[in-house]
Amino acid sequence: MEIQLLLAVGLGIALLLFLILKLKIQAFLALLIVCIFVGILAGMPAGDIMETMKEGMGSTLGFVATVVGLGALFGGILEQSGGAKALASFILKKTGEKNAPWAMMITGFIVAIPVFFDVAFIILVPITYALSKKTGKSLILYAIPLLAGLAITHCFIPPTPGPIAVADILGADLGWVILFGFAAGIPAAILSGPLFARLLTKSLYVAPKSFTEDSAPEDQMPSAKMITAIIFVPIFLIVLNTLMASPLVDASDFPNWINYMVDLLGHPFTALIIANLLAWYFLGVKRGVTKDKLLKIAAKSFESAGIIILLTGAGGAFKQILINTGAGEMIANNLNESFINPLLFGFIVA
Repeated sequence: MEIQLLLAVGLGIALLLFLILKLKIQAFLALLIVCIFVGILAGMPAGDIMETMKEGMGSTLGFVATVVGLGALFGGILEQSGGAKALASFILKKTGEKNAPWAMMITGFIVAIPVFFDVAFIILVPITYALSKKTGKSLILYAIPLLAGLAITHCFIPPTPGPIAVADILGADLGWVILFGFAAGIPAAILSGPLFARLLTKSLYVAPKSFTEDSAPEDQMPSAKMITAIIFVPIFLIVLNTLMASPLVDASDFPNWINYMVDLLGHPFTALIIANLLAWYFLGVKRGVTKDKLLKIAAKSFESAGIIILLTGAGGAFKQILINTGAGEMIANNLNESFINPLLFGFIVA
């Protein structure tokens, strides 16, 4: 049975790469085909394969679809108003073009300590597009450092929920986890961020696409301070909620209504809705943009979100196939019983 499962997974991944890279089949369709293929090879009943795919799609998209949709809408308004470009100009003025990738890495590194990776990415990614357009350089030069900063602290440094959970499971002291998280995280972020991005851009250029139509002229752009304030409202709310739910704060010291409001407003859904409403008013209505145009901007921004949502859902379906067939647990157990390096073990299981 174990050999059958390993064969199913191996052939499934090989088929996925063949469909996408060789036949150029759209990744969403390719992932669904591979889900069925692996399910058949693993010996799952036909009905169970379809139910598993549906379960995986649903469980994955419950959170991701909402966050990506709200983020795309926020990014569309931010770009159309010229806000992202104004913030990019501000960053370039303060850091210089040469140091802008470092600024993005540091921003990601700090923001992802209290905020989930995907939410922080959704909020900050428009800035990388604006920087790329402003300088004419590859999107990779700014996106990779941002991703590096976000990923490192999301994995290593409390009060992000992941590291807190790991520390609790292992019985590790949070202070030491934070200290060693910084010690390991900073060099890793530098190597995988600005340095790796600069190496990639020597042979690879990725042009930034627009969320919406062309943004406002420079003389009509909102101030960088206003854009920063709007971006940091959801970050502040999420940070507050994270702190209240962490071992660093005793929530019982506060009245129930305060805990309730922080829990409600600090959820990524609510925080991003508030950010969208602020952007809709301050970057749209208050600056004379008609409601019809704002609606058109919203519709346009969702076009880029659709493929991301579908691909993520299909990935969730494949994940669920691996779980329900027992392939994922089997691989983890076999690796756990081997003498494989713990770092490589964690990478393969993930």
